[in-house]
Amino acid sequence: MDVNTRTLRWFQQVCDGATITEVAEIEHVSQPGVSRALARLESEVGAPLLRRTGRTMRMTAAGSAFKQHVDEMLHRLDDGIAAALQVVAPETGLVRLGFQPALASWLVPALIRSFRTVHPGVKFTLVEVHDDATSDVLDSGEADLLLSTSQDGRSRSQRLRLLDQVFRLAVSRDSTLAERGRLLLSDAADQTFLMLREGTSLGRFTRAMCREAGFEPDIGFEGDDLPTLRGFVAAGLGVAILPAAGDEDRGGESGALRYLEIEGVRTTQDIGMLWSSEHRLLPSAELFRKHVANVVASGSEIRPASSHLQV
Repeated sequence: MDVNTRTLRWFQQVCDGATITEVAEIEHVSQPGVSRALARLESEVGAPLLRRTGRTMRMTAAGSAFKQHVDEMLHRLDDGIAAALQVVAPETGLVRLGFQPALASWLVPALIRSFRTVHPGVKFTLVEVHDDATSDVLDSGEADLLLSTSQDGRSRSQRLRLLDQVFRLAVSRDSTLAERGRLLLSDAADQTFLMLREGTSLGRFTRAMCREAGFEPDIGFEGDDLPTLRGFVAAGLGVAILPAAGDEDRGGESGALRYLEIEGVRTTQDIGMLWSSEHRLLPSAELFRKHVANVVASGSEIRPASSHLQV
């Protein structure tokens, strides 16, 4: 069946009491054009849908049954159009933001909060992305933008460098190392290390730090998330090389932990924002991309924020 929505709307209007002349005037088309379109619709359906009564048209039994489905279809279509317009409208649209788990507690809420102060109507869908899928989420369109430490050259994406994430050695407040403000990482070679699994980018990076310092870490526990490592360190089960944010990035205390500055090895990892080179960003996502780019260009410090956000 080859029926356009314009003809269905004309049929709907006539069924609701409008004359063909009125439909033609409203739609800025000729009266014969409306009549011919309705005749073609009846031919496509294979049943008489309308009958003339004086100057008006009345539905036949087949027309009444058909109109119920036309009303439902056009209502759903109108809802879909409204939803699509909401998505693409810059100030009331949707941003699908991907991020690596390690960035969830500080960078993601900080950027969203600063953006929301000037664009409060934009909604976010947050997509947690593990290291082996950073390219896939952009290529598939699952995420518009991705916050990541990944610099995978195979990904068909553009990348904006945001900042260097600083790493510190986290120890419990009762540790014999706790009173030291800074240390060579090799000074902690005899400690039990708690680390993320080697399959993660942070797991690989922290192991590389130890090897650069000249030792292979004695790993007492491998975990899947940073909060677990922090909890275990606070309980005195070992030490961990952790990404720091806020006051911890200068060294110092954070709850039950003490963060020590590390000397003698590289202690920073580059964080960037990526987006596909092959898919044009929708207006709201482009608005967020420009906001983040402006924050970076202005030299503003990205500060931690509450992660309790309405997205």
